[in-house]
Amino acid sequence: MKGLVIKNTGSWYTVLTDDGQTIESKIKGRFRLADIRSTNPVAVGDRVDILPNAEGTALITDIEPRRNYIIRRSSNLSRQCHIIAANVDQAVLVVTVAHPETNTTFIDRFLASAEAYRVPVVLLFNKTDLLNEEERQTQQYLIHVYNSIGYQCIEASAINGLGIDQLRNCLLSKITVFSGNSGVGKSTLLNTLVPGLKLRTAAISEAHDTGTHTTTHSEMIEAPLGKDGKGNWLIDTPGIKGFGSFDMEPEEITSYFPDIFHHAANCRFSNCTHTHEPGCAVRQALDDHLIAPSRYQSYLSMLDDHDQSKYREAF
Repeated sequence: MKGLVIKNTGSWYTVLTDDGQTIESKIKGRFRLADIRSTNPVAVGDRVDILPNAEGTALITDIEPRRNYIIRRSSNLSRQCHIIAANVDQAVLVVTVAHPETNTTFIDRFLASAEAYRVPVVLLFNKTDLLNEEERQTQQYLIHVYNSIGYQCIEASAINGLGIDQLRNCLLSKITVFSGNSGVGKSTLLNTLVPGLKLRTAAISEAHDTGTHTTTHSEMIEAPLGKDGKGNWLIDTPGIKGFGSFDMEPEEITSYFPDIFHHAANCRFSNCTHTHEPGCAVRQALDDHLIAPSRYQSYLSMLDDHDQSKYREAF
């Protein structure tokens, strides 16, 4: 029997079968013994084969090949990864300039990983209604940076409805994973998009201006966004603090930064790392303000990930 994994609560997975049943399933033992360097060998969005049993549950016996996935380094185990979602049409990365502040390094690491695994990303700048004038200017600058690279950016507020129709339109007939730091408002946005959903939300810490975890597992939600109300799947995921790169060779990282890759073609040396070499077109573009300093610093931080003696959780 074949189906789609629509929920992961740790050791159990909810599978929506092709004939419309939902069956709570566990992984067959051999998956745990296989050479899989992932903390979750099965992810929401996976197509799987299951074997039902007399108790009304099932065993997941096989995973179909994935067309893509969003992956990050496990925060506790540097040599293992965590798959956020699989087989998606796009990702919406929810970020906030303030309350709490999303670090640009986090944004760039997410974008680079998505580039590596062929997942288009929409950047959604949430909580726009809370920004003061200086914060609004910062948001406009970041939107300019990412628009110029080619990423779609949406300014939004679930409180006053800003950007919600634009967001809803870009979700139609797609499987979309929502990701971001804790406290950026993913659950509130999803509650706005899907009336009656009632995902749990929480206020951010006033003392530290940081979010608290309200989503504890990943889940696919069918959303009646279009006129037919079908074909729209939203994947809610727990908030993540850091985004460590995984399984990227240093010489590949440039190609996951489109703005840096564009200028790298003009470097004097084909194996230029863009850190110290003479005739580096990337560092010249940085001096000429053609590459944002934050993007270049994010690139350097990902190069640093490959020095295992210096490994630390992404920030």
